Amino acid sequence: MTPVNLSLEKTIRAQLHKGLIASCQPVDKGPMDKVEHVVAMALAALVGGAAGLRIEGLNNIRAVAAVTNAPIVGIIKRNLPTSPVRISPFVEDVAALAEAGARIIAFDATDRVRPVNVEDLLDAVHQQGCIAMADCASYEDGKKMAGLGCSFIGSTMSGYLDVDNTPDEPDLVLVERWVADGLCVIAEGRYNSPERAAQAIKAGAAAVTVGSAITRVEHITAWFADSICQAAQS
Repeated sequence: MTPVNLSLEKTIRAQLHKGLIASCQPVDKGPMDKVEHVVAMALAALVGGAAGLRIEGLNNIRAVAAVTNAPIVGIIKRNLPTSPVRISPFVEDVAALAEAGARIIAFDATDRVRPVNVEDLLDAVHQQGCIAMADCASYEDGKKMAGLGCSFIGSTMSGYLDVDNTPDEPDLVLVERWVADGLCVIAEGRYNSPERAAQAIKAGAAAVTVGSAITRVEHITAWFADSICQAAQS
């Protein structure tokens, strides 16, 4: 297994320490799903105080990396016919993300049928000289990846494996368990208010990723519109 770039890991951890990672991922094929809009979202998020960015897609990453030195968590999403794993499932994805300018490469680390095992993906990230983030769903996922030498453990997939029963609340208990074991945790998944994001930091997370509540105009608008509609009907 290729060792992690310790110098870069130290730098990235310092840059993200107790900070916000803004996930600038527009709704697929929506009005905001254009490279120039993603770049604008990213720059606006940095102006607002984000410490890092999570960006999907090679063209988007290249464009954002060209205008900022902020840490970029890069991913590629795929819809595979033989696996439910969507986030950076292939070794070739890792190489492409590194070439595009992502210094942190995230991949799905859940215990599901997958085209490439997590050990190979982690090794590929380290071979590229990048830092790895494991998008996990369970305590066991995170412990395994930390044991393999993955720098960041994300709660990204917690609550999302059963698409019909996704909880409303973020999984703070999972964050707390990992932190208690000494893992470097990025809290992600349903941290859709400032209060929830603050709770993650208080629970010991190294950073918090927020997406829809910042960058998905359709979702934010729907929250308000639905609430207003309910009030009008009451």
